[in-house]
Amino acid sequence: MKNDKIIGIGLIIIGAGLAFWGYDIYESAGSKIGRALTGEAPMKAYALMAGGVIAIILGALKVK
Repeated sequence: MKNDKIIGIGLIIIGAGLAFWGYDIYESAGSKIGRALTGEAPMKAYALMAGGVIAIILGALKVK
């Protein structure tokens, strides 16, 4: 039971890091220029943010 909580906390921390990293990529200068020229956001940013949210949800379920 204790291992599940440790894994859950680790998933929450990793998920928060991934979500922040994705947001950082999304708000980078290169991304802003790309969005201004093409209107498309980088898929890497969306993938990192989505992966982070999924990890946070799984971690919260493990801690519960």
